[in-house]
Amino acid sequence: MPKVTIQIFEGRTLEQKRAMVAKVTDAIIETIGARREGIDITILEIDKTQYAVGGALYCDKTGH
Repeated sequence: MPKVTIQIFEGRTLEQKRAMVAKVTDAIIETIGARREGIDITILEIDKTQYAVGGALYCDKTGH
């Protein structure tokens, strides 16, 4: 029963998230033979003001 957590920046569309979880699910089925019903995926959307790299907020590094 694989549990997958995916962290992404906010702003993806519902369609993009649907496509992502479908492909991740298929990859898990193909690689380890898990049952589709047993695969749980959690998407954590992160605001760029809540993430830092190298001591600086990501929003400050990218200008967003």
